[in-house]
Amino acid sequence: QVQLVESGGGLVQAGGSLRLSCAASGRSFSSSAMAWFRQAPGKEREFVAAITWSAGVRYYAGPVKGRFTISRDNAKNTVYLQMNSLKPEDTAVYYCAARSTTGSITQALSYDIWGQGTQVTVSS
Repeated sequence: QVQLVESGGGLVQAGGSLRLSCAASGRSFSSSAMAWFRQAPGKEREFVAAITWSAGVRYYAGPVKGRFTISRDNAKNTVYLQMNSLKPEDTAVYYCAARSTTGSITQALSYDIWGQGTQVTVSS
């Protein structure tokens, strides 16, 4: 059974940086793409960034473009999210997700494996 485990969340001041990691475990792990989503209190889960597993093509949501960078290490089955110039509005629980089939890369419904989430809090 495949599991995704996130790490790297925490409390940071506005303008600071954090790096999230998501490690996939399980003998049968195979993914076409992995992504980060986030959910703030009282809001719906929203797409943040995604990367295709084979070609490494990256996708970003508008609010994070130019500040966040998604990357992957295929040998370690790990995806990262480097977050720079953090803002209070980036505060949310960040979820890692993996997609084994096709579908919109920015839609949560396309992803069939999810991590437990890691809290990111940005103070002003």
